[in-house]
Amino acid sequence: MKVVRLYRYPVKGLSSELMAKVELVPGHGFPGDRQYAVTDGSIEIDPVAPQPAAKSHFLMLAKYEALAELQTTFHSQPDRLEVRAKDSTREFKLSDEQDRKELAWHLARMAGADLRGEPKVVYSPGHQFTDVSVHSPDLMRSISLINLETVADLAHRVGMDLDPLRFRANLYFKQAAPSTELDWVGQRLQIGGVILKVVRRTRRCPATSVNPKTAVRDINLPLAIREYRENADLGIYASIERGGTILPGDTLTLLPPSDTPGDAIQESQVE
Repeated sequence: MKVVRLYRYPVKGLSSELMAKVELVPGHGFPGDRQYAVTDGSIEIDPVAPQPAAKSHFLMLAKYEALAELQTTFHSQPDRLEVRAKDSTREFKLSDEQDRKELAWHLARMAGADLRGEPKVVYSPGHQFTDVSVHSPDLMRSISLINLETVADLAHRVGMDLDPLRFRANLYFKQAAPSTELDWVGQRLQIGGVILKVVRRTRRCPATSVNPKTAVRDINLPLAIREYRENADLGIYASIERGGTILPGDTLTLLPPSDTPGDAIQESQVE
């Protein structure tokens, strides 16, 4: 099996960023992934002691498909976000309070959000606004993987092209039989010196129904997946047991099962 592409999503619900390589460290998750989010005004996030919150409190694709029309570029040192729409391009300094306010309102307007208060850009060092953060800090720091052969097989069954970016994963791989990855829970994967442990399947949510190229809900994909597999699972999460560098083209190996069975954890949706 081969690693094909690596992505991070600096702001929850916004566009992906292709990575040339990534350095994984146990206990730190996928670097720069979902480190910022924008609330819909329904929750306050303490930057010193953030509490995990359900995706429904944030601007996200499952509810606001118009977010897919925006192309964003994240710049660091200092953190800045460039937001490109059809007729405008703006850059916001994420360290500046006024710019964060303007960014939150800008995204809310672009999304046509049904706000429940003042939207806010939220950030806390070391915290990642992943959907699975609501389950545990360890799961918050897991990484998401997608088998491209599964996506291709599903696309064939539904009779339309499916952009793999619908699934908003960190690591995309190929050369594994379709859907076999769902049986890897509890097993380990090796990529060079990196060891990952598969800890759960990913249950897909309505965000996958949004075409990332057109910002249109062009298929009920969770329903299509259930008809395809008799459940809504597509993709897996893995924790980082041993760190190191991963690059596209690296070999991914499924290690033999250990004597100690892995803990199967309940599936979750991802944004």
